Amino acid sequence: MSEEPYYLDDTGPRLARPYAVTRGRTESAVDLPLEAMIETCRDVGFDAFHVAHARIVALCHTPLSVAEIAAELDLALGVARVLIGDLLVEGIVRRHQTITADASREQWMHLLERTLQGLRAL
Repeated sequence: MSEEPYYLDDTGPRLARPYAVTRGRTESAVDLPLEAMIETCRDVGFDAFHVAHARIVALCHTPLSVAEIAAELDLALGVARVLIGDLLVEGIVRRHQTITADASREQWMHLLERTLQGLRAL
């Protein structure tokens, strides 16, 4: 058995604790449901941001849901929400409107039509 402490093992991935990535924050500045679609609206230099912010911006040139972003970047959902919230507040990404329970009949019909078109395209 190795005499080196387990934490000096460099063979595995380097992981930052979630609270380090979010600077101790546990809630996003904005409400972000899992299905909210996020899209990059402007590229910026990343000197002021954590590397995870840069990864989100690069990934979201094509709209992705909050859940997809978290899964793709292997981030905890809460961490992804905080980081995406930072980018939303700065105007670097934008959130597409999602349909809510109080949506009009026309909005629901539009959603169903788009869903049907997507299924047919498969």
